[in-house]
Amino acid sequence: MVKTQIQLPDHLYRELKRVAADYEMSLAEVVRRSLERTLPTFPPRNTAEWTPPTPRHLGIRCQIDDDEWRLLANDPDYLPRHLNEAKSSP
Repeated sequence: MVKTQIQLPDHLYRELKRVAADYEMSLAEVVRRSLERTLPTFPPRNTAEWTPPTPRHLGIRCQIDDDEWRLLANDPDYLPRHLNEAKSSP
């Protein structure tokens, strides 16, 4: 077992002493039990570099050129060419 020293705000120390007295435990035991409950909520951080998943083909039904993507993104009234063509054909 390792011996260590910590600094606590006054209000936490008072609560720690109260819990220890109420449950007839040492201060160290209250701290150990608290840490055993708290530490699992902080899983180790993954040290490996994250890479995004491989994109999946979602089956786009029309070909939209790069210039059209820009227009679609910036002009709310823009209608793609393939929809214009579908409207004009009988």
